[in-house]
Amino acid sequence: MRNQSIQVPSWYWVAAVIFLLWNLMGLVSFLSLTIMKDQMMEALPLAEQELYNSFPFWTYIVFAIAVFGGIIGCIGLLMRKKWAKVAFIISLVGIVPQMTYNIFFSNTMAVKGVTALIMPVMIVIVGFFLVWYADSVTKRGWLK
Repeated sequence: MRNQSIQVPSWYWVAAVIFLLWNLMGLVSFLSLTIMKDQMMEALPLAEQELYNSFPFWTYIVFAIAVFGGIIGCIGLLMRKKWAKVAFIISLVGIVPQMTYNIFFSNTMAVKGVTALIMPVMIVIVGFFLVWYADSVTKRGWLK
């Protein structure tokens, strides 16, 4: 029970909420590519429709792992639970193959241009950062 008495700075809560919002944006992206796919797909240029339709099924599975792992990790941060780090590691296990495929094995750059690299690179950086952050706040005794 020692960790329950440790106070965390207010910026910890602000950061945890920002991280949760980031991952909820990922959830919106995931849902737009899965559940709402047909309605949104018609509005896209043909090249983008073909790009998204060419993604293998496994990329959607790792996308789900990445998104839901990240959301669960953020909930863990808000609950001040050590298992948040494990959830972020699981999320990263989804992020790496998904972004590797998107950057190196799909036609994303040909269809969307070099600027299409920005978001995948940011996602990978944030994924690694969240694992580090959860580890760091655990070592400070902020997670129990």
